[in-house]
Amino acid sequence: MATTDMPQSSIAVFIDYENLALGTGKRKRNGHQEPGPAPDVKLILERLVDKGRITAKRAYCDWQRFDTAVTPLHELGIELIEIPDRAYTGKNSADIRLAVDAVEMCLTKDHIDTFAILSGDSDFSPLVSKLKEFGKTVIGVGMKESTSSLLAEVCDEFIFYEDLTRSAGIPDFSQKVPKEKQPCYQLLFETIDALQRESDSFILASRLKDTMRRKRPQFSEGSFGYRSFTALIREAAKLGFIDIHQDPKSGTVVVDGFHE
Repeated sequence: MATTDMPQSSIAVFIDYENLALGTGKRKRNGHQEPGPAPDVKLILERLVDKGRITAKRAYCDWQRFDTAVTPLHELGIELIEIPDRAYTGKNSADIRLAVDAVEMCLTKDHIDTFAILSGDSDFSPLVSKLKEFGKTVIGVGMKESTSSLLAEVCDEFIFYEDLTRSAGIPDFSQKVPKEKQPCYQLLFETIDALQRESDSFILASRLKDTMRRKRPQFSEGSFGYRSFTALIREAAKLGFIDIHQDPKSGTVVVDGFHE
């Protein structure tokens, strides 16, 4: 099985925040859906960086209705696009603005090859089809109860938010790893688990480290006492958590997966 690095996607993320927020709610008042707990957008972005580098992030909403979300989204580096209340602008104003911006980016930013649409609204199905016509990969993200099957089926891949919140099947390292190193192992194993979902091929140490840094830009193996990233990988293998081998041509350490 080949061990060469796969080209990494360049991803643009477009968020229909009202649809996402209403999708978490289950209570209804006067026939209208009530917002539920604020969606964990950081969790979604961390899932998307397993697929490549996020180069643009925009969210569309009447932010006066969701003012508590503004600061957390700003902290994630998301550009917030203000859409006035639908009572004044019509039902589909946010959808139209998001679609126009996505098509514009598709036509002007050739390096972006993947678009992530965070919404379950079937109105975005024509947008998805148009992006695919231009050769782009489209990933949808939405809530199971509020996602249109039409939208889910037209995307190249659709991720349900509820599946992101489930615990990953990573090994229990709490007994073998010192407490001060456990955050490092948590990130390492979460990333291995995510990359294995993307592909069943071997994982080069360089790709693994790049993905970890996209998830946590401040990550450095040195801060956990390791002289190199390879030293971390070898320790995890020595403790029996993962299987590794060395590529005979490049000399690079390769992760085969979790030890069974």
